Amino acid sequence: MANTSAKVVIIGAGIVGVNVADELQSRGWTDITIVEQGPLAMPGGSTSHAPGLVFQTNPSKNMSLFAKYTVEKMLSLTKDGVPCFNQVGGLEIATTPARLEDLKRRYGYAKSWGIPAELISAEACLEAYPLLNKELVLGGLKTPTDGLALAASAVQALIEKTRAAGAVYMESTPVTGIEKLNGRVTGVITPDTTIAANIVISCAGFWGVEIGKMVGLPVPLLPMAHQYVKTTTVSSQVGKNELPNGATLPILRYQDQDLYYREHGSQYGIGYYGHRPLPFSAASLPATSKDVSEHDMPSRLEFTKEDFDSAWQLSQELLPALKDAEIADGFNGIFSFTPDGGPLVGQAPNLDGFYVAEAVWVTHSAGVARALAEVLTTGHSSIDLADCELCRFEDVQLTSSYVSETSQQNFVEVYDILHPLQPKDSPRNLRVSPFYVRQKELGAFFLEGGAWERPYWFEENRKLLDELPDEWKPVDRDDWSARYYSPIAAAEAWKTRTSVAMYDMTPLRRLEVSGPGAATLLDRLTTGSVTRKPGAITYTLLLNDNGGVRSDITVARLEDELYQVGVNGPVDTAYFTREARIQSKLEPCKFVQIRDVTGGTCCVGLWGPKARDVISLATTDDFSDKALKYFRVKRANIAGVPVVAMRLSYVGELGWEIYASADNGVRLWDALWKAGQSHGIIAGGRSAFNALRLEKGFRSWGADMTTEHDPFEAGLDFAVKADKKPHVGQAALQGRSKDTCTRRLRCLTVDDGKSMAMGKEPVFVNGEAAGYVTSAAFGYTIRKPIIYAYLPAAVEDGAGVEVEYFGKRIAATVTPEPVYDPTMARLRG
Repeated sequence: MANTSAKVVIIGAGIVGVNVADELQSRGWTDITIVEQGPLAMPGGSTSHAPGLVFQTNPSKNMSLFAKYTVEKMLSLTKDGVPCFNQVGGLEIATTPARLEDLKRRYGYAKSWGIPAELISAEACLEAYPLLNKELVLGGLKTPTDGLALAASAVQALIEKTRAAGAVYMESTPVTGIEKLNGRVTGVITPDTTIAANIVISCAGFWGVEIGKMVGLPVPLLPMAHQYVKTTTVSSQVGKNELPNGATLPILRYQDQDLYYREHGSQYGIGYYGHRPLPFSAASLPATSKDVSEHDMPSRLEFTKEDFDSAWQLSQELLPALKDAEIADGFNGIFSFTPDGGPLVGQAPNLDGFYVAEAVWVTHSAGVARALAEVLTTGHSSIDLADCELCRFEDVQLTSSYVSETSQQNFVEVYDILHPLQPKDSPRNLRVSPFYVRQKELGAFFLEGGAWERPYWFEENRKLLDELPDEWKPVDRDDWSARYYSPIAAAEAWKTRTSVAMYDMTPLRRLEVSGPGAATLLDRLTTGSVTRKPGAITYTLLLNDNGGVRSDITVARLEDELYQVGVNGPVDTAYFTREARIQSKLEPCKFVQIRDVTGGTCCVGLWGPKARDVISLATTDDFSDKALKYFRVKRANIAGVPVVAMRLSYVGELGWEIYASADNGVRLWDALWKAGQSHGIIAGGRSAFNALRLEKGFRSWGADMTTEHDPFEAGLDFAVKADKKPHVGQAALQGRSKDTCTRRLRCLTVDDGKSMAMGKEPVFVNGEAAGYVTSAAFGYTIRKPIIYAYLPAAVEDGAGVEVEYFGKRIAATVTPEPVYDPTMARLRG
């Protein structure tokens, strides 16, 4: 996709915009204009006041890798002979037992993502940072390659570099509109001119919301003020740092009290997240003047001392040397926050050629810029972008009320210890399936995902624990893995394997793909045989241009020109919609329409060895194996409810996904529930579902495979039909096979039969970190925890490995998969 003739306009000359320009130039693109509303010497956005802390370790792999690249790039930059990065290292301290345990988990992330780190004792913390109050510190996490980015200097260095390579900068030039034609961007409008462009990239920071409005694009970020102060001279630090803004001590994070610290010569900089949220509207700011200075810029708001008083007291307790200092200067600096804390990167779903890179902090700036430049020049990023895709949010999550409430909650929780399953407290009940009322009656425990309420287990099934055979009884768990878990899941798994259960599959996104070009579109985008006659279902993959797995989907052909496609979320919807639009324009005779039907429909997964007994009592239609084979679909009626029944099962038992219109949902549920009473039917939750799908070896996109993995590495090569006509990603797979893989997704079983993992923990082969956990659950059927992880291809079945969980090594064995029903006899009924 390299196109050196592309006319690119970048909106914003902060740390993100200038990095994007540099990354595009390094890949051969030359026609680049950067438009900045403020003066180039100090644009006045978040970059101009950013404290510059670069901590690389993050629960998100891609965020860690973005930060890692930012460190590498910043180390290569100088301004007037002064390095733009001071690699003083980082120190995260624990002052509570809970934080000490959290640092053990963060140390695991560092190992998983390849970032040098060390868990150190309280005494070692004091050696690394002598100013600490030894009475408070219990231990710490030391990361030697972290450091301080001199963001403003880096911006100037990159402006000089990109300008010398031909980039054009227009300072003090506000953007007043975006020009477009036939669904594609054509230019950027300023007060004096319109700059022609076929690619526009909004790197406007917290002004990005306003730029998005110009093209009808909701940009889900909330500008919020974050407090930062500089102290007067700290006497103990006089003469220790050569540069006026220099530092030698590690950057320090005191997350138990929402504080962080860095040196500014003999002064201290203190940042605070513990104050009340202070949301702001970029539209309320006056036009940026030409007289921006360090103390007078649009993103620097008046300091509210009352919000900082407790932070100052806490800081003096942690660092007694501050007791002889005072606050010399403070401000409330505007940063961008999003509902889930991730950046917003990608192409607008409603306007081709319009891209955003917003809500990107200095920490991840160069990494995000490189990823976007890779997308533009090659069609894909080497680092998976799932966590920061612009289109990842559901429509209800793009409303201003949702963005405001959740972004403020994210601000409050930015340094909190959060469990991977921990849901938002509010807003809740935004999306509920038609079965919600029945689930409440059964005592469902709900967690939230994608704004949907999803039952994880049902209290009604607690009574089954007394009936559980010994071989099915759950083992005790540690406190962390026992959170948002109930042993009731064991009973639900047992009943699914031995009787029959109903699962709510409504939140799975469903697209209706229709029109004379439907088969052509699906055939071009997927790896499987999707043009078979109506009645066929195909499990298949969407690949990117590099052969990476961008999604796994099910394609059910209902009619010649009508398909129902099960996808993984809004990003898939945006992809299909854009490709359908392109095809329809190029070949009007092969017009295709994409319609998201999720909200108007519902789905029950009816699974278990007695599923056919139950369905026969609820319908006169034929659900025998002869009438509806595995991976086939048909229309039917159940108790007078029109349904689409698909012979699929992600728990590895006989059964169907049964779809109906939402208005008939309760009737469908009640009919199946009534028919199942004599067979001991239960409702099952996602805790049991996840365990059962891992026993069967079924992958979960976004965890077990991403765009960083090809089908051979992910163990999904069976979904790639080598003899079909060209499709996206096909050329990239040429020459690849299982034999050429250097890594593969492997199944592990835990040797002691009880030790859990939760995901993202490092896996060690011969004592060296060699992979990380993608998915994990207790396998109730085999009575052992099951773990999936990417490991070197040379590791053989039966090999012993270790998983590090909270700093302790758990012995596990590489095991042939699937661990349940390898011959598919149960699944095929």
